[in-house]
Amino acid sequence: MQTGKPSKTALRVAIRRAAHQLTERPLILDDPIALPLLGAGFARDMERAQHKVARDFRAFMAARSRFVEDRLAEAVAKGVAQYVVLGAGLDTYAYRNPFPSLRVFEVDFPATQAWKRSMLAEAAIAIPASLTFVPLDFEHKTLAEGLAEAGFDDQNPAFFGWLGVVPYLTLDAFRSTLTAVAQLPAGSGISFDYAFSPETLTLKRRMVFDGLAQRVAAAGEPFQLFFAPEELEREIHLAGFSRVDQVDYRNLNDLYFQNRADGLKLSPVGLGMIATAWL
Repeated sequence: MQTGKPSKTALRVAIRRAAHQLTERPLILDDPIALPLLGAGFARDMERAQHKVARDFRAFMAARSRFVEDRLAEAVAKGVAQYVVLGAGLDTYAYRNPFPSLRVFEVDFPATQAWKRSMLAEAAIAIPASLTFVPLDFEHKTLAEGLAEAGFDDQNPAFFGWLGVVPYLTLDAFRSTLTAVAQLPAGSGISFDYAFSPETLTLKRRMVFDGLAQRVAAAGEPFQLFFAPEELEREIHLAGFSRVDQVDYRNLNDLYFQNRADGLKLSPVGLGMIATAWL
């Protein structure tokens, strides 16, 4: 993203999650905060996001958030009481957190976080006592340092959600984040999405990828990091994680899109996967 400016892709993702609340039934992700947070200022964007041609992208945005929140629920059931949202953008989990014992830390660039907080204030959305904002400029402070200053307890396990971030990172930044999480106690985990290497895609998938890559580059946030599934698994194990699970569009369809009257499901034009790594 552009230094000192809020993330444009974070807004686009939030618009699609909000559009899902209006267009699909039953909901894949039930998010009563998504629409109030955006307010009335993005009416034209919301109209485009509800169009039929945007259906697949809209469904994926909802499904990937639902998937990570389900993995978080599994971690909480095993005693995890800390959730870190990396590159939080306009994520709304902290404002609908169903677990009284769960502390949530939202980590993001200072400009994006200040923008979000202004939107929360404008929408009169209360900041829960269980939420801590962690504005972090990675050029001047490490993730571990930022979390420690915010009151994060590195002697207890935590779960990390890291959606819509990895494709925009350098390999060094990706590895340093995995390594930081891998220093935490057993029971900790992290879930994130990643993009396939473009040269491995079929012609149809490559055309979809190229169109998306052009749009995010025009927004000042170009893709730069890609993996094959076996490469990603190797990176995770080298960082120190003991187990990794990966899901693609087929797995998400089996989990969330079965027996729908509207026929909604993710298309085979999958450009990546979601990985969950555990210590």
